[in-house]
Amino acid sequence: MSPFPFDPSPIIPLPPAGSATLPPLPLSREPCPAAESEELTDSEESVYSGLEESGSDSSSAGEEEEEEEEEEAAEEGPGGGSLPRTHATGACRKSKVLEDDSSLKENERLLAQDEYEEDSSDEEDIRNTVGNIPMEWYQDFPHIGYDLEGKRIYKPIRNKDELDVFLEKMENPDYWRTVQDKMTGADIKLTDEQVDLVHRLQKGQFGDVHFNPYEPAVDFFTHEVMIHPVTNRPADKRSFIPSLIEKEKVSKLVHAIKMGWIKPRKPKDDTPTYYDLWAHEDPNSILGRHKMHVPAPKMRLPGHEESYNPPPEYLLSEEEKLAWEQQEPAERKLNFVPQQYRCLRAVPAYSRFIHERFERCLDLYLCPRQRKMRVNVDPEDLIPKLPKPRDLQPFPTTQALVYRGHTSLVRCLSISPSGQWLVSGSDDCTVRFWEVSTARCMKTLPVGGVVKSVAWNPNPTICLVAICVEQSVLLVNPCLGDKLLYGATDQLVESYVAPEEERVQPVQWVAATMEEHSKGIRLVIQHSKALKQVTWHGKGDYFASVVSDNSNMQVLIHQTSKRWSQNPFRKSKGLVQCVLFHPIRPYFFVATQRYVRVYNLLKQELTKKLMTNCKWVSSMAIHPGGDNVICGSYDSKLAWFDLDLSTRPYQLLRHHKKALRSVAFHKHYPLFASGSDDGTVIVCHGMVYNDLLQNPLLVPVKVLKGHMLTLDLGVLDVLFHPTQPWVFSSGADGTVRLYT
Repeated sequence: MSPFPFDPSPIIPLPPAGSATLPPLPLSREPCPAAESEELTDSEESVYSGLEESGSDSSSAGEEEEEEEEEEAAEEGPGGGSLPRTHATGACRKSKVLEDDSSLKENERLLAQDEYEEDSSDEEDIRNTVGNIPMEWYQDFPHIGYDLEGKRIYKPIRNKDELDVFLEKMENPDYWRTVQDKMTGADIKLTDEQVDLVHRLQKGQFGDVHFNPYEPAVDFFTHEVMIHPVTNRPADKRSFIPSLIEKEKVSKLVHAIKMGWIKPRKPKDDTPTYYDLWAHEDPNSILGRHKMHVPAPKMRLPGHEESYNPPPEYLLSEEEKLAWEQQEPAERKLNFVPQQYRCLRAVPAYSRFIHERFERCLDLYLCPRQRKMRVNVDPEDLIPKLPKPRDLQPFPTTQALVYRGHTSLVRCLSISPSGQWLVSGSDDCTVRFWEVSTARCMKTLPVGGVVKSVAWNPNPTICLVAICVEQSVLLVNPCLGDKLLYGATDQLVESYVAPEEERVQPVQWVAATMEEHSKGIRLVIQHSKALKQVTWHGKGDYFASVVSDNSNMQVLIHQTSKRWSQNPFRKSKGLVQCVLFHPIRPYFFVATQRYVRVYNLLKQELTKKLMTNCKWVSSMAIHPGGDNVICGSYDSKLAWFDLDLSTRPYQLLRHHKKALRSVAFHKHYPLFASGSDDGTVIVCHGMVYNDLLQNPLLVPVKVLKGHMLTLDLGVLDVLFHPTQPWVFSSGADGTVRLYT
């Protein structure tokens, strides 16, 4: 390859090495004044670049040129008119050859230099030697490749955020021409030549500025047909003898056609073929055309009025015709006037035919047809699969005993820890103590007011009952059962020693008088307002009372051993309905009308706030495990809360038809019950699993009836036996019933 750029000017063939003559130069290329001959372009010099390889040197070239001139002069002869031109041409050629000689020497000098002196490719290779691989492979590495010595090339630190990039964009004038080198990760500023190259390529131009795509074409081969052939070789014999190879191929094809292996082409049928687009559709597919087909709405069949000879009563009179014409087209009963013709041949062409067809097409096209997919679901599948109640036994099923004696509605019940004694409070101003197994009334205690709540101390070593009567809480020793037990209780109450300094308390602790002591009353805690509930802590020393008030004094906590009371809340959070102590942990549950708040007594802070989704909470019970709570409400809902799961109800049960008055959990069996104003007690199976991933199983198992509705009130309180799967209920009919 020549080291000089390609020149599209006509190429002059050079003689072989050692030949004595040079080819004549094209005289029509340019006029040959001496001044112009000095300004030869690079492309013209390159025509003679091949001379450096011919064996002749500059001196021999000069001698040959002189000989050629002498021969030409001799050929012209004297008297020829072209002699001056020949001399001029010779002089021009001589000067040109001398210039070519000097350019040859310059080329030899350039070639003699070190060709790697200006080469910068090694410098690039030093930078990154990973080769032609995707640079994404180095995305997760701190380096981007290796240099020639095998050392890692680390990526430049790029910790600029969006703000830094924006500031650099605004402040750096060369930001627009800075690009990132993928091989090294470095930022490179493009030179003006590189920017011009990018712009040219974007416009669809050539990368090289000096490249001319419109150079004149070089006619390397002449377009004139030559008279004499290039070669005069006689034709081969095989060119006019049939080919044996072709004969063998043809015989093979004929044999294949005879055997039927190759079918000859059928003539093409130019007639267009029509086919059913949906003919090969899967008939079993759900989205098949036949399944998605929506039939067009049928047109109304013609009646007698459209007959060519309708009965006379269908023909319009003149007044009816006038009224029909005055009506709006949308209000007309018929969109045509019935007419009578003598025979079918006399019926003219229907003038509104095209109009009617067009309207029908519009109706079909614009009809809002919608396919309603009906899901064939068996209603039985929608009901959750619950176990059968007989598999969930034991649970109370029948009424066993009725405790009669109260003359008014029995509001509250409580049972001793042993399960032997039952206490009930009524609106007849008495508290009755019953023996559970025989329904015998052991003791009747008149308290002089409506009894709103009773609670037996859960500690089996103490025999005390708290009774809410109007504005007082009475602590009563019923003196039932073991003498040692209730004797020890009296000793415990009397062992109290008053502190030297009297403390300010929200209530007054008053010891019972002799008359009250004989009835069994030991202590009276006097409140400022009427009470509605009392409940014991599991240890049996503390109990809480709820006052019918809207102030911050609604809930009070009392300690029996120290005769000390305190108000745990600074401000009121709503009307408190009931309170409960957690059976295991130091938590205190306070139920207001719509929420249940859970307080931590040790940290003295609110732990949880349960949304009951009920209008008015009436009662509350805590599972013995302590992680589940049920709330009954006056809008006949029972909400089950899983405290580990959510603050919203895990399940809302709407089994009762009227307001729920009371709910209760069994201490040992997976049972809970609810009593309602509809006079029924519904017992449900509520299994709580130790596996936290398994949700509780709630199944209603039995509806217990027996209480009569009185004053639109039914069951007012429900209570489970501490050891047996029995349930007690007290009603507005003045009875207490036991279901076993």
